[in-house]
Amino acid sequence: MAVVDARVATGRTVFPSDVFRALRLTPMAEVRVVVLGQDPYHGTGQAEGLAFSVPVGQVCPPSLRNIFKELQRDLGLLPPPRRAAGLQRWAAQGVLLLNSALTVEEGRAASHARLGWSSLTGMLMQALLDDRRPKVFMLWGANAQAAVKMSMDEGPHRVLRCNHPSPLSARRPPAPFLGCGHFGEASRFLSASGQGAVDWALP
Repeated sequence: MAVVDARVATGRTVFPSDVFRALRLTPMAEVRVVVLGQDPYHGTGQAEGLAFSVPVGQVCPPSLRNIFKELQRDLGLLPPPRRAAGLQRWAAQGVLLLNSALTVEEGRAASHARLGWSSLTGMLMQALLDDRRPKVFMLWGANAQAAVKMSMDEGPHRVLRCNHPSPLSARRPPAPFLGCGHFGEASRFLSASGQGAVDWALP
């Protein structure tokens, strides 16, 4: 955080403005599903402190469009209007939308990936895994999968893995994002564990 503050002091623009929003909207005690992203969007007006989410009124980035495509394929849910793409409704239902790095500099993807955020997010993942309440970990891409080790699959949780929803990897074998069925599988697992399904529909 001191490094981020120092970079801001030199005139660099850092996103998002609300760095810990995901943890505030979805407290650890309420987490039922974990979606772990990489780093915030680095375009002006896009990052809002929730992985993959952009504020209502912003055009959906390609990864988010692929998430909506998979929701439609998996559950038959129509995508929201082009400029209404926020995922706050998921966060309110216990879906933790957390990035591995919590900040990024404008126009510089992954610019804060090595500042130490991964130590914090790694400890958060371990705390959630150690909590015996059944949860679903939706790990999209190598970055997210590295944060939750293979040896952690044992226990009460369901760990789902596939490629990142980016257009560069969403259709790539052997585990394409498009066709993964994670949304339906997560809801079935939660229902079977007595927690009730997530309502993935967006306004």
